[in-house]
Amino acid sequence: MSLDADLIVDRRRMRRKLTFWRVLAVVVAIIAIGAIASALAPRNMSAPGVHQIARVNISGLIRNNTDRTKALADLAKASSVRAVIVHVDSPGGTVAGSEQLYNSLRQVAAAKPTVVVVDGLAASGGYIAAMSSDHIVAQDTSLVGSIGVLAQYPNVTDLLKTIGVKVDTVRSTPLKAVPDGFEPTSPEAKAALEAIVMDLYGWFKGMVQDRRKIAGEALDKVADGRVFTGRQAVGLKLIDEIGDEQTAIAWLAKEKGIDPKLSVRDWRLTSRLSDLSFLHLATAALLDGVGLTGLAQRFTDTGSVQALERLNLDGVLALWHPPGAN
Repeated sequence: MSLDADLIVDRRRMRRKLTFWRVLAVVVAIIAIGAIASALAPRNMSAPGVHQIARVNISGLIRNNTDRTKALADLAKASSVRAVIVHVDSPGGTVAGSEQLYNSLRQVAAAKPTVVVVDGLAASGGYIAAMSSDHIVAQDTSLVGSIGVLAQYPNVTDLLKTIGVKVDTVRSTPLKAVPDGFEPTSPEAKAALEAIVMDLYGWFKGMVQDRRKIAGEALDKVADGRVFTGRQAVGLKLIDEIGDEQTAIAWLAKEKGIDPKLSVRDWRLTSRLSDLSFLHLATAALLDGVGLTGLAQRFTDTGSVQALERLNLDGVLALWHPPGAN
């Protein structure tokens, strides 16, 4: 009798597990169908005759993005969009990516009345993006500025000596692929890298001078790499007004004649195919047998991707992060 009871218990346990996996598989399939349908739908719909204000969100690290460039080009040509509000919350990113984004936003601003709203942070490359508009609005406690560029590279020479590893390199010329971090940086290599940084810094300062009409000592004051609060930035001419999205709408109405009652609709900058990222995690969870708890943990762990992104930024950076941030 005991053996039969154990067998019944085992069968019930197996039945419950099988039911769980069947239900989870159905849920994933439903989400897959919805995500694929969403991916096949147009990224942004601009219905003729239905006027609107487009809301563009720029957040996180900035790098080159052809998908974003196309989305902004489509926005500039959208006949139903009467004006654009660009929300910026970014510490910056690569100089090249920030320049690409700036140029795309300038094309939008040339076609539509455009205003920038700094939600929390518009630093370095994020501030380059903000300068694409002729009017910048920020909160009292927003942080803006960090005008400058940097180039960072790890030097593991001492570490390699400690563990007894030597890296031999043959270069066509002394300045080819230096600094590489495997040997002490020569004065010539450091000078060459510094020349690049200072050239890009001059480009950045020139943009601030041209777009924000700041020159001389006033420019030197704001271009020393610091960030400023929104309240400080008004007096320094880095921004034009304290406020939020409603403030931006009021400015569009007063200065550009835009109807303040128009609906504000988000304009997507990324492909809808990015929505399928959930399917990748869910499928991996099913194959690995981690269950719902493990799946939830994997979504939590994806937050670490943001921390790793900085390690994958190539080139000279226009990036700000608080002291002590890794």
